Amino acid sequence: MAEKPVKQIKVSCAIIRRKGFTLAVQRNVGMSLPLKWEFPGGKFEKGETPEACLRRELKEELALSVQVVEALEPMAHAYQTQTVILYPFICRMKSKEIVLREHAAFAWLMPSQLPALEWADADRPVLDAYLKMCGNPRSGNPDIHDGS
Repeated sequence: MAEKPVKQIKVSCAIIRRKGFTLAVQRNVGMSLPLKWEFPGGKFEKGETPEACLRRELKEELALSVQVVEALEPMAHAYQTQTVILYPFICRMKSKEIVLREHAAFAWLMPSQLPALEWADADRPVLDAYLKMCGNPRSGNPDIHDGS
């Protein structure tokens, strides 16, 4: 009996840095993986490049525009029903503020504080790769904002 092929979903995500802090966003209760933390981004649309996807999703979900600094290696995570392939980008924020349109909260954290959050499983390899790039970051105070 042949196994059914696992659905693959391609997703771009942004590792946005500002003054030594890194942005994390918390998924809303109505989303899959409710209240898990992730790097902001979203699913590719047909014919879209990873960078175009990233720019569109950040505008739609957070009213953000960014400058892409570096593309990292894509990373895959297999959930039970699908495999997510994440295309991470190191970015700088060009917008002055964040508007939560879909997420419950956002936080600006020092890289050393990021592992304390409850991350979506697909984002963990991206987080690990990012932390390796950062070396041994110093600690700082979190700056967390909810949608209210």
